[in-house]
Amino acid sequence: MTKYSDGTLQTCLYNDMHVFVLTLMLFLTCLIGCGHQNSIGPAIIDNDANRSPVDRPGQWNKIRKPRIDPELDAEIQNAIDPLQNIGYVAGSREPETDELITIHLKDKVYSGLNFYNSAHAPEAMLMDMDGKVLHRWRFELTAAWPDQRDIEIPSDSKDYWRRAYLYENGDLLAIFEGAGLLKVDKNSRLIWATRNGAHHDLDVMDNGDIFVLTRQRNVIPRIHSQKPVVEDFVVVLDKDGHEKNRISVLECFENSYSNVAQVMPQIMQREDGDNFHTNTIEVLDGKAEHFSPVFKAGNILLAMRHLNLLAIVDPVKKKFVWDLQTPQRPPDRNDGTPGLFFRLQHDPQILDGGQMLLFDNCGLHDQSTIWEFHPISLEIFWHYRGTQQRPFYTSHCGTVQRLPNGNTLITESEFGRVFEMTPQKEIVWEYYNPERAGDSGQFIAMLPEMIRLPADFPVHWAHDKE
Repeated sequence: MTKYSDGTLQTCLYNDMHVFVLTLMLFLTCLIGCGHQNSIGPAIIDNDANRSPVDRPGQWNKIRKPRIDPELDAEIQNAIDPLQNIGYVAGSREPETDELITIHLKDKVYSGLNFYNSAHAPEAMLMDMDGKVLHRWRFELTAAWPDQRDIEIPSDSKDYWRRAYLYENGDLLAIFEGAGLLKVDKNSRLIWATRNGAHHDLDVMDNGDIFVLTRQRNVIPRIHSQKPVVEDFVVVLDKDGHEKNRISVLECFENSYSNVAQVMPQIMQREDGDNFHTNTIEVLDGKAEHFSPVFKAGNILLAMRHLNLLAIVDPVKKKFVWDLQTPQRPPDRNDGTPGLFFRLQHDPQILDGGQMLLFDNCGLHDQSTIWEFHPISLEIFWHYRGTQQRPFYTSHCGTVQRLPNGNTLITESEFGRVFEMTPQKEIVWEYYNPERAGDSGQFIAMLPEMIRLPADFPVHWAHDKE
């Protein structure tokens, strides 16, 4: 534990024991992982998902259908919810229905428009609550960068956007994983493209600045004299895509721990060199500063999947000022309530009251968990796991969004599913990706992310014709 100048205590890794735990956890992660961990060879992006060989480009997974009737009333669903801690045997089923919206309780949802991208193609969609697509953007990697000879990415990653961001005028940012970032207008015409190794996530500021994760594969002599490693960066671009600043996540890590020189060789041991695998970036706006100054506006929240680590970077000091890593195994509680525990996580974010929301991919075997917790005391305010009848699990990707009415929107990426639930864990809206493949449609396209747009988000341009 580290005591800050304001008197607060925080779980950190600034001593030898914590760094040892960090190293041990990384080693165990590499051994047992979560799902199937593939070596990515010369490529430098996430390729740890199970790939399904189909005749269409993109990323596809076997469909897994709910094991209960989606028309069950709320009383029966609530009776099932106490089973949420029971394990289940993961299985695949062919689709039982062609319906896209399988649940829609109109009096309980947060109505709005849905913006999402799918792994079947390099495109994003704007959709209403009934599944009707109102607008579509599409742009191929080869149109942005015709010469791909020096772009080292897995073959399927050139076929879809890993992340997309929608501006109020219909312009859109899109990440081609490991290649770069591009901007198109509402009619999918290219505005600019930068080949900077962008990957996973971005955040856009009110002044137009774009914070995006990028990475490079380099031989770094102080780390290893010959073996290349993947170095993640936080890069700041202006609204026109020109780089203004970059911060090395590796250097921030090195600046943060007293004995990092001794433990770094053990940490940097993955064969693919992707030892950190930073997958989330959020520029803080001060909503949690009342807990501690480390959460001040302008600091940067990151998630490092392969280290099972959350951290906040001070961009001026270029070091971690807060970090969090849970124990090696789920904590035992005498009252039977779960303690915070996550592995290979995604999408940490600060809520309006200062709580942290987190998508835990693999904290429990074949179960994902959504956590809402206090970032200092680690008190659990809310959590969700699937049930035996309605499992919830994605070994990779996955996002979560707290909606203005208190509901939570969850993207279960691997199975192409998005669902909205109330604080009482009643599912009130559920959507399945319509993009299917295979002889009997048994494969479904992965969904990297869906977000619910605010009710007042301007979309007049979606109906304008040029």
